[in-house]
Amino acid sequence: MIRSLAITKDFKVLHNVPLDQLEDPNIQWYWVDFNNPSEKDALHLKDHFNFHPLAIEDCFYLLQRPKMDHYEQIHFFVMHAINAKTLAAEEVDMFLGSNFIVTFHLHESREIEDAWSRVSEQENLRSEGHIYAAYLVLDNLVDQYFPSVYQIEDQLDDIENNLNSEATEVLMSHIFEIRGKLLKLRRTIVPMRDLLYRVINTDRIDQIRGHLVFFTDIHDHLLKLSEMIESNRDMTADMRDSYISLNSNRMNSIMKTLTVITTIFMPLTFIAGIYGMNFAHMPELEWHWGYFGILLIMFGIGFGMFLWFRKKGWFK
Repeated sequence: MIRSLAITKDFKVLHNVPLDQLEDPNIQWYWVDFNNPSEKDALHLKDHFNFHPLAIEDCFYLLQRPKMDHYEQIHFFVMHAINAKTLAAEEVDMFLGSNFIVTFHLHESREIEDAWSRVSEQENLRSEGHIYAAYLVLDNLVDQYFPSVYQIEDQLDDIENNLNSEATEVLMSHIFEIRGKLLKLRRTIVPMRDLLYRVINTDRIDQIRGHLVFFTDIHDHLLKLSEMIESNRDMTADMRDSYISLNSNRMNSIMKTLTVITTIFMPLTFIAGIYGMNFAHMPELEWHWGYFGILLIMFGIGFGMFLWFRKKGWFK
């Protein structure tokens, strides 16, 4: 589907203007949105707008890393939205010309829908021009990153407090799942941060100079998001290391207990093994109190070793 929005010189909005009428002298700037276009619709990128073939190719071969390319007077942006349910990146492309923007996306984009509605309804935004419309698209995309990051922070707080008294193995499973989510977000947010850094420092787009403060604000948001991602990754790493350390200490305690038990029973097993042999000439077997004497000796050895290990602190 292709839709268009044209702003006249007196800042009135015209909807669904045919593409061949967008160059009307009365139109100050316009916005064309390709929303999940058909193959026939997509041909307008080449036939009507004459965009560079490499840029058109990038629109269809997903998933490109967020970037900015310059083709003569046309500037091409690859941006990423985040699917709130899966945290997967969804590509949103934008062409920026001297008096127009063209957005292209193969998925429904509520960020573009919101920016489209705001430009349509608010005259003060229309008067800012097409660069401000491009800013609204970028700003909406970045603003939608925050709920996903905040949701992960809430999950980490729940794990840290463990109000449901879940087993450690279950908590570790949640932590590794969260680390996977953070990695997905990081793959989107860090390249977007680099893209905004290039935007605010480029000399190729003169019109951005007048709106630099707005794009710098987006870059600041992405810096904050990057710091939150790294902080949360450090937290999950600390939780993971604490679990491994706790598990190791528990295993050492178990092994120490088993070692004490085994060490105590070694001499007792040795004595029982000697008198369990069926030799004919074993004088002790004929002693009247021999059985009780051996039991007393075995008890004394075991109890003595127990006291010795206790003195060494092995039972603390």
